Amino acid sequence: MGMLKSSFAFLVLAFAFFLCFIMSTGDGFYDYFQFVQQWPPTTCRIRKKCSKPRPLQNFTIHGLWPSNYSNPTMPSKCLGSQFKKENLSPKLLLKLKRSWPNVEGGNDTRFWEGGWKKHGTCSEQTLTQMQYFQRSHEMWNSFNITEILKNASIVPSATTKWKYSDIATPIKTATKRTPLLRCKRDPATNTELLHEVVFCYGYNAIKQIDCNRSYPTAGCNNQVDILFP
Repeated sequence: MGMLKSSFAFLVLAFAFFLCFIMSTGDGFYDYFQFVQQWPPTTCRIRKKCSKPRPLQNFTIHGLWPSNYSNPTMPSKCLGSQFKKENLSPKLLLKLKRSWPNVEGGNDTRFWEGGWKKHGTCSEQTLTQMQYFQRSHEMWNSFNITEILKNASIVPSATTKWKYSDIATPIKTATKRTPLLRCKRDPATNTELLHEVVFCYGYNAIKQIDCNRSYPTAGCNNQVDILFP
């Protein structure tokens, strides 16, 4: 009887560990979405490569990432369907060429495939492949960050620096939700460069919610001025 109880307790403990492992690796478990848009000039400056001589001067999609509050980098690379360009309508493909281009290598299809493999598969129980990319384009089309900042007199500059709130406030005013800003440090000048603007959405990728700066990683340092190159 004692051995039976011990075996049962071991199985319960093993199952609990298994559940924790699955939830930590994020194979289909997520709390919300991060919709991430990047500023191409910063991407090209940091990565030191770009598909065009002059980077695009508008924010473009980096990805739609199902995320967990405890670990926003997860889930990742879940089991799911393979990316097939044929799953996306010709009309949507044309839209993605504008909203979700590969600003580094120029191969848009490879960029979309990588985004689906790493992130899209983890939300496939909620969004089909077509819905995943369609919804991403709709999010991008809902609010033009470049225009929002321009209307607030925040435009790209090689010298002008901004506070975090200077950039985040007009975006919050337009969207009615708190965004998250992410920066990259330029080792050549030791300055913080605005790299990404993140919108957060609920589990079904429909309702926009506030982003909580305490959980997403690589946010801009609130105490350091930001350059918008």
